[in-house]
Amino acid sequence: MNMIDRARAAAPALAAADAESAAQGRLTGEAVAALDSIGVLRALQPARWGGGEAHLAEYAETVIEIGRASASAGWVASVVGVHPWQIALFPEETQTEVWGEDPARRLASSYTPTGKIEKVPGGYRVSGRWSFSSGSGLCDGVILGGIAGRRELGGVEHPDFTSVILDAADYRIEDAWNVAGLRGTGSNDIVVDGVFVPEHRGQSHVLYTHGLGTPLPGQKLNDGPLYRTPWAVTFNLIIAAGAVGASLGFYDQWVAETRTRRTNYGQLLREEHLVQNHLAEAAWQLDAAVLKIRRAGDELMEHAERHEIPTLEQRAFWRWDIARAANAATDAVQSLMRVSSGRSAFVDHPLQARFQDAVAASSHAFLFDDPLAKSWAGRHLGAEKLEAVHL
Repeated sequence: MNMIDRARAAAPALAAADAESAAQGRLTGEAVAALDSIGVLRALQPARWGGGEAHLAEYAETVIEIGRASASAGWVASVVGVHPWQIALFPEETQTEVWGEDPARRLASSYTPTGKIEKVPGGYRVSGRWSFSSGSGLCDGVILGGIAGRRELGGVEHPDFTSVILDAADYRIEDAWNVAGLRGTGSNDIVVDGVFVPEHRGQSHVLYTHGLGTPLPGQKLNDGPLYRTPWAVTFNLIIAAGAVGASLGFYDQWVAETRTRRTNYGQLLREEHLVQNHLAEAAWQLDAAVLKIRRAGDELMEHAERHEIPTLEQRAFWRWDIARAANAATDAVQSLMRVSSGRSAFVDHPLQARFQDAVAASSHAFLFDDPLAKSWAGRHLGAEKLEAVHL
């Protein structure tokens, strides 16, 4: 049984745990056990550490299937599950520190540079607050992002966006997750009072974007094609998969409700032509979103297998295409919600939680597709002024 089939087999358990995960503000033990049974949290970990070293398209489709059953579980699977891929890019010393005693160790993250990462002799000084750390209560460490000064590469200076890895003793988690959607993700705040992080636990995203021709330390150790895919596009892919899974979960619930729902005049809604048309359009958009994500995963791996470095224009297109797919899925959800009757506004209506999950997922900054559209279209047209996004 492949990973996608294992996700489908685990769907009933994930769906059964979803409401309790939302109520407690983090995934239940049953939900985490289901994710472990699927293998998704270690799917992108190198095989030499006991991981799956899976194909990106298979991973993304697995996340979609998990999110279809439980949006919060799908989101945690996508975010926490991608971290082994990034850790694999770090030096052997770092990988050993993270996985040496427990290869199944999980790390959370928060990349938005709201805290301070200062370059100091021998490493970094880290302090401040980072928000939206999904699954942080289930993890034993965190990856934080920040601007560590500036870095020159190829004669051009860039803001040096950097990831650093901290152990659980280096930070505290503050409960700030009072939200309408994705409540079960437990995306709380990470607070660091000021700790030193050694240099081997930090890595510049400038090198991820502009230095793909020079292998990172981990790429020499983990030389499979998975670890040659570009960071920003890979991260965009898994976030979009989580969002599309949430939208499909709403779609499934909407269909189940609409098969038996009647109008105030006793007519079955399933007989209404306009309702049927809304469903057909939504199904088309959702199917297109899944196909876009699958295609991007395949193309990313094909480039990596050929040892080809994708151009900035190609990376910009992938990011735009993936994010637009996720937004199209959310558009489908919005369309169906508009024909769900006034009763769907009640917080205990079966559609309401699914709707809030889908909207919350599509609100992630990496899925804000306007600048991504400009970034690709500007490059495609040869414009001199280009939108500044991570590629």
